[in-house]
Amino acid sequence: MDTSADLTFRNTVAQPDIEALVQHEAAKLERYGRRLVSCRVAIEEPQRHQRAGNRYRVRLEIGAGLARPIVVTREPGDTEMHRELRTIVRDAFRAARRQLQAARERVRGDERAPAEPRGLVERLVPAEDPDAAYGFLRALDGRTIYFHRHSVLNDAFERLAIGTEVRFEEEEGDEGPQASTVAIVSKPGVNSRRAGGASV
Repeated sequence: MDTSADLTFRNTVAQPDIEALVQHEAAKLERYGRRLVSCRVAIEEPQRHQRAGNRYRVRLEIGAGLARPIVVTREPGDTEMHRELRTIVRDAFRAARRQLQAARERVRGDERAPAEPRGLVERLVPAEDPDAAYGFLRALDGRTIYFHRHSVLNDAFERLAIGTEVRFEEEEGDEGPQASTVAIVSKPGVNSRRAGGASV
């Protein structure tokens, strides 16, 4: 991969020191595999951010020759008040490196690949600002896991409904586990109709 990241600033002024940090962190991803093909970074300061928590949304999307891209997001309010943007960027890249490392170890056979995590959408929380929408899914082990609309692949958040089956990657957020790289597996009711159209 060309080690330079495709960096976009939205609703905020570009910061040369952050640009340099992003490129430095992107270059470090090379050690986790030679099949990295892309690294997209978006840094945004939403117009309506919460008073508590950080001011910025940071999203990484890394193409690594895997079935799905690696996606890491850090949302406003995820962390303590006024956390520095440099710290948020480093934390996001650190989470991405952990995912790349795990993927590399599975490929090398260093560990048995775990069953792909799946779950059902349990709750959807719309917002006045669509970018602030989020939801919760129920994992197969019974845990409730948070996800943000930007973690849903192919901008498919609006297609979700209660009961939608999804697959996802789990990562550790500042306030507990959260789902990233959420992909729709099946919609509720697809296999639950009997002849005559009656719902079960």
